[in-house]
Amino acid sequence: MANKRKRTARAVAARATPEPVEPPMTGPAIVNSPEEAREFIRRMSSRKKRKVVYTEDALEGEDELAQVSTGKADDGFESPLTELGDDGPAADGEEEPVSPKKKRTRRKKNAEPVVYDIPPVETKTTTFKGRLGYACLNTVLRAMKPEPIFCSRTLRIDTILKPDFGMDYCKELGRKNTEDLAKLIQWNEDNNIRFLRVSSEMFPFASHDKYGYTLEYAEKELRAAGDLAKRYGHRLTTHPGQFTQLGSPRDVVVDAAIRDLEYHCQMFRYMGMNQDSVMIIHMGGMFGDKLATIERFKEVYRTRLSDEVKARLVLENDEMCYNADDLLPVCEELDIPIVFDYHHNWIYPSELPLPDLIARINAIWYKKGIKPKQHLSSPCPGAESVMEKRKHADRCYELPPELPDDMDLMIEAKDKEQAVFHLYRIYGLHPVIHENLRPEKPPKPFPRMVKEEAAAAAAAALEAGEPGEGADEAEGDGAATPRKRSAGTKTRSRAGAKNLKLVDSPGSLSSEVVPPTPRDSHRTSTEALEVLETGVAAEPKDLEDTADVEDILAGTPSPAKAQPVKSPRKRRTKATAPAASTEVPIEGADAKSTVFQTAIAEPEKKTKRSSGKKVGRKGRHIVHVWVGRVAADSPLQRRVHR
Repeated sequence: MANKRKRTARAVAARATPEPVEPPMTGPAIVNSPEEAREFIRRMSSRKKRKVVYTEDALEGEDELAQVSTGKADDGFESPLTELGDDGPAADGEEEPVSPKKKRTRRKKNAEPVVYDIPPVETKTTTFKGRLGYACLNTVLRAMKPEPIFCSRTLRIDTILKPDFGMDYCKELGRKNTEDLAKLIQWNEDNNIRFLRVSSEMFPFASHDKYGYTLEYAEKELRAAGDLAKRYGHRLTTHPGQFTQLGSPRDVVVDAAIRDLEYHCQMFRYMGMNQDSVMIIHMGGMFGDKLATIERFKEVYRTRLSDEVKARLVLENDEMCYNADDLLPVCEELDIPIVFDYHHNWIYPSELPLPDLIARINAIWYKKGIKPKQHLSSPCPGAESVMEKRKHADRCYELPPELPDDMDLMIEAKDKEQAVFHLYRIYGLHPVIHENLRPEKPPKPFPRMVKEEAAAAAAAALEAGEPGEGADEAEGDGAATPRKRSAGTKTRSRAGAKNLKLVDSPGSLSSEVVPPTPRDSHRTSTEALEVLETGVAAEPKDLEDTADVEDILAGTPSPAKAQPVKSPRKRRTKATAPAASTEVPIEGADAKSTVFQTAIAEPEKKTKRSSGKKVGRKGRHIVHVWVGRVAADSPLQRRVHR
């Protein structure tokens, strides 16, 4: 805020009268008297320096007497601002030169290349002589600036419907993806990678039932990418998504799956790729009956698929529904090759030995004249459940011992080409360019592991005598990071707890506690202690609920030993916020009668915010604490609030 200056009564009166609005002036300001000059100087902004001069008719009244007495005319009133200028007052009609505003220059980024620290690897030996590949995305090219290189540009249907975009924009994305595919193939050749899975999103919505289109407009770009791959001897494959299910009981799903397979075949056709460019799909879901789903797949394969699709279609064993044993009879019957996935087989294993299984699978590949291929991935460290084991790790660290020597192996890892480089370095398969290597990131823990660490930290805090911090970490709905409580709230709760003191009701006795019933045995003493400490219990709706609340607290520690903590805020109504309390003795109470203790909090010191609602003139906080059930023959007294 700007500093406030004191104003005199004269200045306030002068500001109260409206002043005529004068047009903005440039250059020296013209005044007619010394009083106007002083007033003008006072109203001048300190940020703008102006020269104050007089006109020829400026001297009147007392100034004329001064001229007669002194014998010479005054050259003009000198303002204190005239001394600030270096060049003196400017001439009439001449504007003061304004210094140009200094331009803010953007700080130049460091153009030097980033040098990564690549740790060494433990070398191993292998007889494998096939090709290693990765799927769809290159992490080095994707991070390039200002123009990243990748082949999965896409959009939404809402963008297609906008008049400024439309289908022309959608098709242009496919053309750009195809151009980057050629750059990706060239980069792979420079880095000794000759196996690549092409993204299924090369041409957005090309297989859509309403917005679909043919790839004839991009034939030139597809032909250029295919010629480059064939010249270098690269193998290109595709893997349509999980929604491509030929065994679905819904016709609309089967129709969409066939359109998707036709789109992938059309892309390979324009690229001029041979039979090694296959399309890998899964059998899909079981839909309640695995055998019926397999029969539907056979029927669709025989009657609805074109010969071009049949020539490129292969199946892959999955980790949930269909393992290699389920697919092998179908594939041998229909001559459909199987892409064997080691990771999926580890989760949902086959009963056949791997050497015999791989030999039968490879026989189908050779029968159709296609070079066999397999998939390899590793689970994330610490995976225990099936869902955790399904997640792929960033890299693979060894080749399977059952891997045939002449086989194309697709590495399904998060680090893409870096996972291939990692195996290159471990087994010495090909030389790598050090500038293209990137360090491996530490693995992310599963949510279960985060919860276990939080629980262990809470237990350690409790053992160390810090129940507050341990409880904060252990509570919650399983969040990785518990919600932080403000310092003010924690201070107020501790101050309120320090001022609490227990006052027994007159005539109350140490009661005989009735043990809890079996229906409440699952409730822990921690929950009961929490109700006891906070001093707030929900009012029972009926007598049965009253018994439930009393059973919870039966067998809890003495309230005198429990440390009171901050009670949760609870809105008081007229019925539950009494202004005073009166003790009324009750005789002949039954076994369900209860006894209360009242914890009266002393008035706290003045703070920014009170920790509770004040009741009565002295501002005392009244908290009711449930103690437990008392035997029927015990005399009782309780507080009845009116």
